[in-house]
Formats: sequence, C-alpha cells, structure tokens
Amino acid sequence: MSNNTAPDSSPTLIKALSAANACTLIETHISWLLLTGQYVYKIKKPVNFGFLDFSTLAKRRFCCEEELRLNRRLAADLYLEVVPITGTAQHPQIGGSGKAIEYAVKMIRFPAGQLLSEQAERGLLSADAIDQLADIVADFHQTGEQTDENSAYGDSANINHWFIENFDHIRPLLVDDDQKRQLQRIQHWGDNEWRKLSGLMQQRRQQGYVRECHGDLHLGNITLINGKVTLFDCIEFNPLLRWIDVISEVAFLFIDLLHVGCDRYAYRFLNRYLQYTGDYRGLALLRYYLVYRALVRAKVSLLRMAQQADDDAAAKQARCEYALFADLAERFTQRRPTILIITHGYSGSGKSTMAAQLAEKIGAFQIRADIERKRLFGYRALVQTGSGIDDGLYTKEVSLKTYQHLKELAKAVLDAGFPVIIDAAFLKTGQREPFRQLAADCGVPFHIIAFQASDRELCKRIKQRQNDASEATVAVLRHQQQSAQPLSEQEQSDAIAINTETDNAVETLLNNFALYLQ
Repeated sequence: MSNNTAPDSSPTLIKALSAANACTLIETHISWLLLTGQYVYKIKKPVNFGFLDFSTLAKRRFCCEEELRLNRRLAADLYLEVVPITGTAQHPQIGGSGKAIEYAVKMIRFPAGQLLSEQAERGLLSADAIDQLADIVADFHQTGEQTDENSAYGDSANINHWFIENFDHIRPLLVDDDQKRQLQRIQHWGDNEWRKLSGLMQQRRQQGYVRECHGDLHLGNITLINGKVTLFDCIEFNPLLRWIDVISEVAFLFIDLLHVGCDRYAYRFLNRYLQYTGDYRGLALLRYYLVYRALVRAKVSLLRMAQQADDDAAAKQARCEYALFADLAERFTQRRPTILIITHGYSGSGKSTMAAQLAEKIGAFQIRADIERKRLFGYRALVQTGSGIDDGLYTKEVSLKTYQHLKELAKAVLDAGFPVIIDAAFLKTGQREPFRQLAADCGVPFHIIAFQASDRELCKRIKQRQNDASEATVAVLRHQQQSAQPLSEQEQSDAIAINTETDNAVETLLNNFALYLQ
C-alpha cells in the first residue's frame, strides 16, 4: 500500500485484519473500528469530502496523531497510541515491524450500551449525566486554548463558508421537491442572519470566545464509564471545524438532545453551562448555530445514505434522519413567543429550585442573582465570601449594580429570541419596576412569580442548604422580612402566587405557563 493507496484495497485490508484478530467491525462514513476484547483500533477511510481529506497515507497518519493529542484533553485514559499496520493488505499485522501500510489509533474499549445516545434511546439519560456534562464542557471551554488575532479561525467569512458548504453537499442528494424548497428557505434565512451577525462573530473572536474545542459534541461521542461522563472522538481532520466559537460547540449537543426528544435536558444542559460561564450574550448567535449544527447532522445522514445505496433499509433510515434534522434546522429559523419572568420571595422560599424546573419545561434561561452577583466581583458561584447584611457583596451599591447587570442580561436573552427568568429576591419596588419597563420596551409579556412558604419552612431550608451559590442565613431572612416592600396593586395583577410547600406546587406553576410549554 503506497502513500496514494487506492480505496478499493481497503476492504481487503479491513477484512484480513478482522479475520486475523477476531475483531468485531463497526463502520462509519469516515472510519472502520476494529473491536477486540480489550482494545479498539480505529482506521481512517481513504476518502475526501472536501471538509475532510484522508486520501493519502501521510494525511491519515497525521490525523491519527492529531486524534490522539486532541482526545487526551478529555479522555486521557482511553486513548493509548498510534500504531502502524505493516505487512500487506492480504496479510497485515497491527504494530508489526517493517514499512507501515496503514495507521490506527489504539484505544481502550469501554463498556457497550453506555453511550449517552444509547441511554437516551432507552429512556435512561439522567439529570446527573447532563449536569456532569455541562460542568465538563464549561470548564473545558474556559480553560482551552484561545485563537489569536492573526488566525483565520473563527473569522465570520469562514463561519459563513462552512454554513453554506452544507447546502453544497445536501442539495445534489435531494430528490423530494418539498425538501428542496425547505432547504432553500433555510439557506435564505442563513444568508440574512449571517449578514446581521457577522460583526458580532468578529467581536467574539477578538474577545477570546473562539477556542480549540471538541468539534463533534453529540451524544454518540459521549459515554459513561463507571458513572462518569467521558467525552471522546474530537474532530481531528479539520482545525477550522474545531477552532470555533464555544456557542457553536454547545449548539451541537443542544440540537442532538432535541433530536432524541430530550428538550428538557437540552435546556437543563445549556442553563447550567451558562450559569457556569456567564456567556449569556453569546445567545445572540445560538439560533444561527443551532441551524448550522442541524444542517451538519442532516448532511452526514445523506452522506451515509449515499455510501449505503445498496442497503434499502439503511438508506430509508438515513432519509428519515435527514428529514428530522432539516425540520429542526427550519424550526430555529422562526422566532418563538418570548416572556420575561421575575421571581419574588424570601430566601428559602424555593425560587431557584422551581425556576429551574420552569426554565427546563418552557425552554427559558434562568439567570440567578446569587451567581451573577459573585461573578461581577470575580468570585465563583459556590465560594463563600463571608459577606454580611449591608456588607461586602450585599451593600446597597453592590445590589444596585447586580440588578442593573441582571437587566442587561435579560435584555440580551430576549433580543436573542428566548424566554428568560430572572431568579432573585426582588423584595424592593425599585428592583422590580425596571424589569416591568424592560418587558414593555421589548414588547413581551411580564410576570412575577411570588414564591411563598411558612417561616418555619424557610428557616429549615436555609439551615439545610448545601453547595449552593446563596449565602443567606436566618439573620438575612429576618432582615428581608423587616425591609421587604410588598407588591403593589398593579404588580399583583402580574403576579402568580405559588406556595412551595404544597404537593402540587410544580403542577400549578406549569399550568400558569402552559402556553409556553415545549
């Protein structure tokens, strides 16, 4: 096998390797995976799709080495080494001596059935896995290498190129006229949206939001190993698809969760990610990237169909997958009804817990004052600052700055086209009124959710609270009760009272927002 090995010699090699090593073979549109008892050997197909070029042995070797380097960032225990394959296509040997005729990435084989895609298919995907995933991705993004000003990575023209590239691959493979018209509508929207957002794309690149990401972050590339979420199979074949805006990365996982019917977990993931990173202004690009990522998955479905043209069942499944992803892409070209909700209540009243559940159900973003107050002054969410009443982070000046910041973030989310829940005590009329005015200025409905619980329950919850951003104590509660300004008659008309001690509190809350349920 030479450096320009012809594709038709590869099946011979793969068949011989499988037979000699008693392997189970898994084939994707770009790779073969040989599964032994303990290891997996991943061999790249000699294909060239434009965005991916494995056409020569040298290119495949380089990409194997890149795959090892990149995946060790998130799955160091899984990725072992790049091994040569020697001998001949008819009699190959993994890791043998002599001239290499092919290369493989050697990995530890992890337990079957633990991919998050498989968990989702069986209805076993858990909130804990989603929370782990959000924390891992958020930390990965905040610590990853940033692009520099001279790099082409993250340039708005390149982003537009890859968006358009999807259509170049998809259009020739479509035969249905309705799907062709749908594709044209999506492309028209994408062209207009890019023109509106290109300046922001450039700005975020300058601000350091373009990083060396995973690049292929969907549920099929995430697994559980002893209950621990592990990400693998980064994009190694094209740095332009890996050096991306972090919002583009999370959009990929978000769209995949929607695709498998886990809408609630999609919003749980993104809410937790944003509370970790604070990147709410990045939501302005989210819909564009959701459409892009849905198109990528649609494109891959059609490429797989083209490779399996002689397999009617596989081709039919690929066409169905395409239709689902194309519909998801079109869904995000259209704005949905938005709403501005603020919470109201004492510490321990259940505001944050129930606001989180509501956010997941209606597809909203929950912005927590306890977290943003600390972020403004350089503290992580769970750090205890030791601030007291009217002291440290809880002076009148700091509170005023915090609520102004919350208002700015609320406007950013509304402008991006998503519902928002501002999770704060809102015990003062002067804190609440600017948000009513913001809703009026943005032309969206405004609601106050007044959370209530007995004094005994409030104290109990505060004393039992652990691992939370709130620093409220019973003394803080007493101060709130003495200084709170009740809702005015006008505010009462916008308020929904929820007693969080009742068994049907969540149901009552959701019923009040049935119009917005996903």
